[in-house]
Formats: sequence, C-alpha cells, structure tokens
Amino acid sequence: MSRTTDDILIVAQRAMEIGLRCLPAYSNPFSPRKFTQPQLFALLVIRQALGWTYRQTAARVREWAELRETLQLNAVPEQSTLCCAHRRLLSEATSLGSLMRALSGPAPAA
Repeated sequence: MSRTTDDILIVAQRAMEIGLRCLPAYSNPFSPRKFTQPQLFALLVIRQALGWTYRQTAARVREWAELRETLQLNAVPEQSTLCCAHRRLLSEATSLGSLMRALSGPAPAA
C-alpha cells in the first residue's frame, strides 16, 4: 500500500495526540527526558505503518525534517531507544495495542 508524505504526517500527528492523552510524558521520574513517551509512541506507529525496522526508522527520521517538526523532536532516538520504548509500552497497562485501536478510531473534535 502506497502512502503519501502528507498521509504519514497526519498519522504521526494523530498518534502524537493520542499519546499525549493516554501516556505520561516520561516512563519514570529519572528518565533522561530527551524524548517523551508520546513522541516515541508516534515513531512506533510510523514504523509499523511503513513496515520499517528500528534502524530504518532512526535513519529515515534523521532525514525527514517535516516529521521531526510534526513530532517536535530536537534529536532522533537511536534504534535501541525505539526498541526499548516498544517493549515498555507493550508491557504497561496501557498497551501499544490499545493505543493503536484508539488511533484507528474517530478523530477528536477540533
């Protein structure tokens, strides 16, 4: 399935909105605070939507200024950060699966 850049940016924005509503900003009080959980969640959604590996995600986000701007990223997480975030989000009570279901639901009213 082909996806346009605009489609992916819309998905990223929607995933970020859902992450902000459903996730705490950081996983614990001692987090390095380089990336928020909503930012990492949105990157994981993009990774899944495009079928990228963690390594491809990190590399392509580094090259994609519009996506970094949409997600308010000042830096790009390494592949290991994305992998750890994926495991952590899946193990929490609010699983990545339930957040993905929320992502596919109706858009919030503006």
